[in-house]
Amino acid sequence: DALPIYDPDAAIGTTVKMEPEEPRGREEEGVNCLAYDEAIMAQQDRIQHEIAVQNPLVSDRLELAVLCKEYANDDYVYQQKIKDLHKKYTHIRKTRPDGNCFYRAFGFSHLEALLDDSKELARFKAISAKSKEDLVNQGYTEFTIEDFHNTFMDLIELVEKRTSLTDLLAAFNDQGISDYLVVYLRLLTSGYLQREQQFFESFIEGGRTVKEFCQQEVEPMAKESDHIHIIALAQALHVSILVEYMDRGEGGTTNHHVFPEGSVPNVYLLYRPGHYDILYK
Repeated sequence: DALPIYDPDAAIGTTVKMEPEEPRGREEEGVNCLAYDEAIMAQQDRIQHEIAVQNPLVSDRLELAVLCKEYANDDYVYQQKIKDLHKKYTHIRKTRPDGNCFYRAFGFSHLEALLDDSKELARFKAISAKSKEDLVNQGYTEFTIEDFHNTFMDLIELVEKRTSLTDLLAAFNDQGISDYLVVYLRLLTSGYLQREQQFFESFIEGGRTVKEFCQQEVEPMAKESDHIHIIALAQALHVSILVEYMDRGEGGTTNHHVFPEGSVPNVYLLYRPGHYDILYK
């Protein structure tokens, strides 16, 4: 999900002059810095546009075999691990690699499952409805989070009305709705980490407090998610998440981890370095 780093040397040629140049004033340096910043932003915008054109926020359900085409036939490590995945799963649903893929994949996967599970839907709706009050009690300002919470509840109520899978997918591919859901799931993750900071503080590197970690790595959009984010969201909403890890590690099988440990999974995700997709048995 991470964007490539802009390399000015790759984009701007250099010219060697024999005569000494006049020293540039601060104003000219300021203009050059501004142009450089604008060039970086323009390139990032182009990259984001290309990603958006090529990848829906949440794709249709696809045969798992599509993964084989993403790797060379002689890429033995990944081809073996895809074969191993085939023993456990039949389909995949892809998400856009924009840094928000974990939250979007989790949200869609669980709400899709709730279309056929009215008992879990009732439990999930109750805990989700109460979650805004919990965040406000922690110090979040109600008027800054209520629109995100309302969108989250609207999606749950859409499922409660037995909406079609097509309509649920359309909602998740509406950028405004989908991003509001992601924001709220990020807030829930941050809120849980801070409520349980005594437990989580030992897992945070760089001498940061849990609050600083949340402000820098959890709440901002496009920040990638790791174990600590998954544990917190799974615990906050009492939803079990299984993640299959597929990388270039040794062995011809994928490794999976269930969050929290020992629970029965409701959501199945595939993790490849920097990205999460949805898996189906």
